[in-house]
This record gives sequence, structure tokens and C-alpha cells, in this order.
Amino acid sequence: MLIRRAYDEWPEAVRHPVRGEVIAVVAGVVAVACATRGEVRQVAAVAVLAAGAVAWRDPMPWRVVLLVLAIGLSASGRADHAWTGAEPRQIGPFEGWATVVGDPQPYDRSTRVVLSIEGERFELWTRGRAVRIRVAEWSGGERVLVAVERERLDPERAGRVVWEHVVGEIALVWAADVRAGSPAAQASNRVRGLIEEGAAALPASDAALFRGLVVGDDRDQPPEMVDRFRASGLSHLTAVSGQNVAFVLAAAGPLLRRLRPGPRWAVTLGLILWFAALTRFEPSILRAGTMAALSATAFALGRERSPARILGLAVTGLLLLDPLLVRSVGFWLSAGATAGVIMLGPRFAARLGTFGFLATPLGITLGAQVGVVVPAMLVFGRLPLVSVPANLLAVPVAGAVMLYGLPAGLLAGAVPAIAPVVMFPCRLGVRWVDTVAALGARLEPGGSATWAGWLVLVGVVGVVAALGSGKNRHPDGGPPPHR
Repeated sequence: MLIRRAYDEWPEAVRHPVRGEVIAVVAGVVAVACATRGEVRQVAAVAVLAAGAVAWRDPMPWRVVLLVLAIGLSASGRADHAWTGAEPRQIGPFEGWATVVGDPQPYDRSTRVVLSIEGERFELWTRGRAVRIRVAEWSGGERVLVAVERERLDPERAGRVVWEHVVGEIALVWAADVRAGSPAAQASNRVRGLIEEGAAALPASDAALFRGLVVGDDRDQPPEMVDRFRASGLSHLTAVSGQNVAFVLAAAGPLLRRLRPGPRWAVTLGLILWFAALTRFEPSILRAGTMAALSATAFALGRERSPARILGLAVTGLLLLDPLLVRSVGFWLSAGATAGVIMLGPRFAARLGTFGFLATPLGITLGAQVGVVVPAMLVFGRLPLVSVPANLLAVPVAGAVMLYGLPAGLLAGAVPAIAPVVMFPCRLGVRWVDTVAALGARLEPGGSATWAGWLVLVGVVGVVAALGSGKNRHPDGGPPPHR
């Protein structure tokens, strides 16, 4: 009865202009509950809940507070179960069929692939040239006949790959036959194969970047390319990101608008699921796809579609379903950048009106940078100064490649004779993005000069924002009158 009454009060609570913060509190509670272990998790969850409650200017109905606490405790239980399952049930020799999870990832002198064996995931590192070449030909979803030796991971490595549900490592004894996977896996591999054939009309490095932009296939990107994109703050473009979901839905927009509300909602969800499978369910795609699905559902039901609330609900739902996702750096970079864009971007843009038509893209870029500063510093130890101008120059063109590239790649792969013509705009686009990354990496000062540059940039933006705010105020010191 208590939960039922709380559920009845929940919609009214979250529609309140202030009480909508409850969504952010729930997301924080669930994130803390999933990220920590033992009794400290429950204490931290209650602490976050209390801090959120203090932040509300109006008292929250106590039943809603209890419901938030119940969600936090539920997340705690889900996390306990997930962490318990992060240990292998069986170790030792295995001979039989294994399923390839994702695509093999090539490195300088090795190739990594994750195999699912009897319902558990193990990572395999191959270092011999002949074996590496053979393993690199595997595709996600395929089944391979192998003989392996299963072992436990060392604690440090286990903590780094736990978000992938990898419970151990394997040593390969031999590998033999390869079979196609499920119908869904075969369909995804066919589409990726067509795009790869279409990209073959481009130079090798351009083709690798193109596939990364469109479907997240970064296997053939040379280390030099990866390094310059990281150094220029454009690493989010070398693999699939949440932007891709928006562009796929935009490309399908003319068709979706012709459908009735019910079929439109169903086709939209199907399209999101298809693209998530095509891109191997990357964390950023899961976040963006969940948000898109929630937005489509709210639209179909005639409900409010606040981006901040949808983000909070998406983070909460994903972590409740998969608590180990909280350890994914890509997930937090995606969620942080999105939070910065939707919460800070418009405010920055409004304050930077002095920059004219650049105010909006500059505000959005600054918001995204603020959103990723914590995970970027904790994981990579740097936040490139050139990332602001580099993103302003590269992201619009990369977005055009994402929007045009998927249908163009499919067409070029299906009709190779016209591939050079169809793919020419993509060649220009990826070459522009790569050039911006190269210039950014060359101009990035690095070290203390980067931080000094950030201080100067923040100071300049602050002064411009203050001047812009002063111009928009009424002469008597109050806000401008409504017209």
C-alpha cells in the first residue's frame, strides 16, 4: 500500500519545477550503490539521498523519499548480485564451441577478443602472427570451435574489464571451425560487411576513420591516428558515440513522420535496437539509445520530454539493469558530456551572445568539456586546451559524415561501380576531421602551459559572459522587461 501511494505521488513530484531534481538524486544514489561494495555503499547512498533532500527548496513528500531510498537499496542488491557473478564458476581446460563477443581488437603486437564459454566471458590475447591473423577474421556473434585453458584474472585487470562481464582469461590451445551466429548477428555482420566494402573506395586510413565514425569499427585505425585524436580532444569521434543515434533517427525522419503514432513508436524503438546491435552495444550507444527510446515513449504518451530528466532516468535504468556498467569509462564520458550539453550548454550560450552565431556551438562545446572534466582527468590525466576549437571545427563535419555515411556506405558496398562517386563526400569529410585532429595535436601546448591556457580561457569567457549579462539587464538594475 505504501509503495502504491508513493507511486501515485511520483508523477506529480517529478513534474514540479524544483522536485524534478529527484531524478538526479535517484541517479546519484543508484550510481553510488553500484560503484561501491559492502556496507559503505548503503551509507554512501543514504548520504547522497540526504544531500539531495537538503538541496530541495520545498519539502519532498516522505513517501517519495522512501521510494527513492527503496530504489537505492534495490540497486545495492542488484550490485551485490552482479559483483558476485564477476568471478568465474569454472576454470581449467575447455574444448568446444565458444561465441565471439564483439569484434577482435588489434594492438601493436597482439589481438584481444572476448569469448563466451558456457555462459561466462573470458578474454583471449593472441600474440603469434599467424594466430593473430586468424583471430582478426572473427566477427561478433560468430561461434568458433576452440580448445582453451581458463584462468582467473589478477585483481587489477579484473577491475578494468569487469564492466564487460569478463570473469577470466584464456590461453588458446587450438582454434578450428567458425560458424555463423544467430540470425541477428548474421544480419549485423552483413550490414557491417557492406559498409566495409563501401569504405574500401577510400584510402586505408580514411576508410578506418570512416568506419569508426559510422558504426564504431575502430579495428584498423593506426596508433598514430588514435594518438592525435586523443591529444586534440577528439577521441570521442574515433569510435561510435551517442550522436550516431540522433543522426540515424534524423535520417529515418521522413519515413517515421509518415507513420501513425503507434507504428512510429514501434519502428523508432526497432531502429534504435537495430543500430545498437550494429554497433555492438557500446556504452555510449546504450545511453543514447535508452534516452531516445524514453523520449519516443514520452512523445507517444503526450508526456513532458525534459532532456535532464530523461538522462537521469536512462542512467538509473541502465545501472539497475547492469550495475557493472558503472565501471565503464565510456559510459561516464558519454553521460557526463550529455549532462554538460543539456544543463550547461544553453546557459553558456545565453551568456556568450557577444560571439554571435558562434555562441550556441561554443556554449555546447564548453558544456560538454565541463561534463567530462572529472572522468577525463581521473582516467587520462589530461584535458587538451585545443579541444574547444578542435571540436568546433570537427564535430559539425563529423556529424555530416555520420548522417550521410551510413546510407552512402551501404549503397557503395551494394553497387561497387559507383562507390568512388558516392563515397567522395565522405572522403572530404574524414580528411577534414583528421586534419583538424593533426593540427590540434601539433598545437596542444601540454603540461603546465595547458592549465595556464585553461585559466586564461575561463577568464576570457567569464568576462565576456559578464559583459553580455550586463547588456541584457534593465537600466534600473533589474532584468529586462517582458515584451
